[in-house]
Amino acid sequence: MDRLMLLVILGVVFLNTSRPVLGNSVEISLPRTIHKSHPAPRFQKIFNVKSFGARGDGVSFDNKAFMMAWVLACHSTTPATVLIPSGSTYLLKPIIFSGPCKSAVTVTITGTILASAERADWDDTNRSFWILFDSVKYLRVDGGGTIIGNGQVWWKISCKIDPSKPCKIAPTALTFRFCDRLMVKDLSLKDSPEMHVTFALCNNVDVSGLAISASGTSPNTDGIHVSGSTNVKISNVVIRTGDDCLSIVGDSRSIVATNIFCGPGHGISIGSLGANGIKETVSDVLIDTAQLDETTNGVRIKTWQGGRGYVRNITFRNIIMNKVMNPIIIDQNYCDSPLPCPQKKSAVAISEVTYNNFKGTSASPMIVELKCSRTVPCREIVLKDINLVALNTTSSKNAWRNIILSKDSNFFP
Repeated sequence: MDRLMLLVILGVVFLNTSRPVLGNSVEISLPRTIHKSHPAPRFQKIFNVKSFGARGDGVSFDNKAFMMAWVLACHSTTPATVLIPSGSTYLLKPIIFSGPCKSAVTVTITGTILASAERADWDDTNRSFWILFDSVKYLRVDGGGTIIGNGQVWWKISCKIDPSKPCKIAPTALTFRFCDRLMVKDLSLKDSPEMHVTFALCNNVDVSGLAISASGTSPNTDGIHVSGSTNVKISNVVIRTGDDCLSIVGDSRSIVATNIFCGPGHGISIGSLGANGIKETVSDVLIDTAQLDETTNGVRIKTWQGGRGYVRNITFRNIIMNKVMNPIIIDQNYCDSPLPCPQKKSAVAISEVTYNNFKGTSASPMIVELKCSRTVPCREIVLKDINLVALNTTSSKNAWRNIILSKDSNFFP
């Protein structure tokens, strides 16, 4: 048997006894006031990755040490912490932290985690992620540390940068999949190969205090991506990337995002939805108090022709824009294809969308552009207190088609 796995198994057996924990873990008292979605423990076991052999030199891979610490923490019958301490840079290949765990787990990152710069460390089975937390309940990831994705080695082979290259997926820096009662806070993420943070099929998520950055020309580097998730709260984040700051896609509902700073990037997007005729839904979304600075789009809903499903009960309010191209967009004819997209009769239905209290400047003459389907028009759209001024022009423009405005509107394109 591999010596590493033997140590892990012995550690798990030892933790399940009633004797005090010794060696690589320490019991400490915790304050009773913690996040309401996590149970309040009396004691917390600490598993420091350096105690399991992590060098933190930025040269040697530390995957084994991280995995040993995770396995012990996840098998602990009392709440446990995996500590990635400050003052070191930990080099990682792709890694999966799998649940379910026996108790609540906190991963505290105070140091720096660095992705491998070798694309060969990813194969076709794991190319979509770098760090993945899978099927974990009562997980908290925090600490004020930094996660660096080494995205430059991936961006240069993107088909969006070099059209002669084939279009292939690149890793997301930090992925949470099938997680419940999840808290992610106080982290910096830089230069992901593609998306920086993804929540896929998660429930009851609280995200705050993230600083996300990448080159404004980096391809597909969304800041926060929400897919198939419910009851997600996002607050107090700063996102500067080359793609959407926040994107919300299929089968997501009850999403609240507040105090968002975005720019550069492509703005805040719902979609795209309905590609290849599939059914997708997004509902009950609130974007409240956001500042967008020199982004290529403002707030956008985008759906493909031929799709099915719906987008409904969406509110964008208290938005400040500075030199934003295309501030307000609905596009039911979205086509991200090198070839023209044929006209189709079916569409993702869009209704009950409110835009309220927008202020600032547009870098383009077009302020509001609502392009909806002739066969499935957009309904109950509210445009209220829209005070956006186009720069470098004497008059602004607005365009709309196949829109049914709500009586609560006081702005008419």
